[in-house]
Amino acid sequence: MPPELLDSRPVQPARRSRALPVIVLAQLMVVLDATIVNIALPSIQSALSFTRAELSWVINAYALTFGGLLLLGARTGDLFGRKRTFLIGIAAFTLASVAGGLATSPGLLLAARAAQGIGAALASPSALALLLVTTREGVERTRALALYTAVSIGGAAIGLVAGGVLVEWASWQWVFYVNVPIGIALLVLARRHLTETTRTRGRVDIGGALTSTLGMAGIVYGFTEAANSGWKATSTLAAFGAGIVMLLAFVFIERRVETPITPLRLFASRDRVFSYLARLGLVGGMFGMFFFLTQFLTGVLGYSGLATGLAFLPLSAAVFTTSQLTARFLLPRVGAKRLMVGGITISTTAVLLLTQLRSTSGYWLVLVALILFGIGNGSAFVPLTAASLAGVEPADAGAASGLVNVMQQVGGALGLSILVTVFGADNRAQRAAGVRDQAALFVHGADRAFAVAVVMLVIAVALVASMRSTSRVRSDQEARNLDDELEMELAQELVAD
Repeated sequence: MPPELLDSRPVQPARRSRALPVIVLAQLMVVLDATIVNIALPSIQSALSFTRAELSWVINAYALTFGGLLLLGARTGDLFGRKRTFLIGIAAFTLASVAGGLATSPGLLLAARAAQGIGAALASPSALALLLVTTREGVERTRALALYTAVSIGGAAIGLVAGGVLVEWASWQWVFYVNVPIGIALLVLARRHLTETTRTRGRVDIGGALTSTLGMAGIVYGFTEAANSGWKATSTLAAFGAGIVMLLAFVFIERRVETPITPLRLFASRDRVFSYLARLGLVGGMFGMFFFLTQFLTGVLGYSGLATGLAFLPLSAAVFTTSQLTARFLLPRVGAKRLMVGGITISTTAVLLLTQLRSTSGYWLVLVALILFGIGNGSAFVPLTAASLAGVEPADAGAASGLVNVMQQVGGALGLSILVTVFGADNRAQRAAGVRDQAALFVHGADRAFAVAVVMLVIAVALVASMRSTSRVRSDQEARNLDDELEMELAQELVAD
């Protein structure tokens, strides 16, 4: 075996320490792009003459390609090498960002956003898989997952801040151009510090790739259409129908193909399945909170784009601080299950507070809710991510990582579409009752949407409470002993060769 390849083989500590910042920076760039464009939408609409209906596709074009191609991107890393797939994804994302900044028409911008989604679908699961196979199981991996999780959650809020700064101090094009120096730096650092993984032998599962991509794209498109056109619209029902048929075909193919794009054995673990479903509810509530609080701060309180972005900073600070405390101190002492139950319960309390918003409410209620939500998510997401990856064989690391990202994308789309539909139905009812004040209409509808988000989070609490007690995290000494055993095995194999 060439010395530059790895799988379950131990990686030198110095190389591990240099690889982690590269992986985390890549995830930050991908996550930022999901929200950084939001605050730039009014400027983009004015500059490129988007209609209101077309404008939503600046967000949806990225979500559709990212969510629809994640499984294919994950399996591509397994088959052709995760470092290679990661580099291709980052390069595609960077070039698409340049195209987005240079776009002079709606069609060109939407094409660039779709290309960004393709790059993200290749890079993101490969990044998480590389983190999984380049860190030692135990405390080291848990701490790395804590940093990765903090970036994944807090990065969305940082995107709002960055979007406000760039639009207010530069121009809307810079929400795309900002990715270019980051992407170039990642390409240089990744080539130097990341180590290629062993490739899984087998043919490309073309049937699985097509059906999973079309199925996920159909489901994600159905969610976005439900938000735009309603749940009973022909386009919504057709998208869901096509997506379900494709996913059923995908399952049929995966049960028979020799090298499946997503091994169905990943769903054999009850706890892993519950962790996926809990992530759906938790991320759905989070995306809904971002969506409605952004509009509340700008439309009701009159905040500028920059002030709105800065208002979300306490959430990022709370997530980062709590996730690090969770990995370093709480997880080995409290246990994964208790942290997940307690963390999601705190997040539920935060969203419950938001059901009390009024048109006369100030920022203080929002601030308390943001801090509580950050503490809750920072506590829950680290063990939740670990539970999703626990017991996964190195050869399946890419597929398992892809599923984690799929659940995050689908959860956001599903949650947001449900909450926006609830909001729209309430607004229609309020107008029928004679309410005309725009602030009152918005706040009443947002309160109802937050109430539904609470139900989603309660379901997530029930799911993690039903999980079996997870095993404790290995101590540092145990992890070192395991690493020594792997090094001995590798030495014996080299002697035998």
